[in-house]
Amino acid sequence: MTKHAIETVTFKLVDGISREAIAKDAEAITDFARKQAGFISRRLSCSDDGLWIEHIEWETLDAAKAAAAQIGKEPTLATCMKAIDGPSVVLHHTTLEISVN
Repeated sequence: MTKHAIETVTFKLVDGISREAIAKDAEAITDFARKQAGFISRRLSCSDDGLWIEHIEWETLDAAKAAAAQIGKEPTLATCMKAIDGPSVVLHHTTLEISVN
């Protein structure tokens, strides 16, 4: 059985973007992700110091990488992408070992 892949992205926002605005705009990413092959789930959280952490579960690493390659090309995500401080973005793909719901 193939283990699922977890995509973890951390980022900060550009100055002047509120938590409420990015949370609303980030719904477009959920819509995008749901349409991608292999998508399972998505969570987005924020620390008190403004570090956003996104976890997306994919059926395979290939599915995660394919979606990551397309996200910057998707016009419906332009507003959300402009709100993210590009140099702050860190992306990791890992293998899911334990999941408890």
